[in-house]
Amino acid sequence: MSEVRRVIQAIVIAALLLAAAFALYAFVRSRPQDMPWTPLDLGQPIGLFTGRKLAGLTDDYATCRALLDRAGVEYAELAPVSAGQCGYADAVRLEPGGARTIGFAPDRPGMACPVAAALALWEWQVLQPAAERHFGERVTRIDHLGTYSCRRLYGRDTGDFSEHATADALDVAGFRLSDGEEVSVLRDWDGTGAKAAFLREVRDGACDLYSTVLSPDYNAAHRDHFHVDQAERGAAGSRACR
Repeated sequence: MSEVRRVIQAIVIAALLLAAAFALYAFVRSRPQDMPWTPLDLGQPIGLFTGRKLAGLTDDYATCRALLDRAGVEYAELAPVSAGQCGYADAVRLEPGGARTIGFAPDRPGMACPVAAALALWEWQVLQPAAERHFGERVTRIDHLGTYSCRRLYGRDTGDFSEHATADALDVAGFRLSDGEEVSVLRDWDGTGAKAAFLREVRDGACDLYSTVLSPDYNAAHRDHFHVDQAERGAAGSRACR
């Protein structure tokens, strides 16, 4: 009987392992964006590893451009810039038309390709749903304070260079809605109404897409904007959301 019992136990264990394998396979098929080894696809929902995959595009300009192309994002490639420890080789300028609808003021900033890819996802899966939910409107414009700037952190004379020095960051000051209403980080962050709730929701959504997101909650230097960047810190590197 003991031998029969061992055989039955082995069959049960094998069946459980097989069921677990099928369940994992089904999950991967239904939620590939939540797996660290699956390729990034801008057409998929934001997953557990989407932000890290976007940051990982820093040294893979060709793949980043291909992702924008497949997603229908219109862009222009910018000529490389080299200025000591500053400059970029992978910058694009998002153009009107295509799958994106949000404009920029002032003008259209050039930015590193991974920042642009994350910005497209932010528009589709965070900004527009949040604007519809809080205002019944759509976002038509992002007001920004710039991207590329050859400088050190906080404009200091010494220390590490900012991610802005490689066009790997964007400072977002506010948004314009389809009814003409404006939402300002400086004016509306500390409010209690729909604008404040919208700003907090889109800040939190950006944290799933960017390596670093700094808001007025971080310090006084960010009282009037969100700083978002794609600093490459490795597959298991730290991420900042403040």
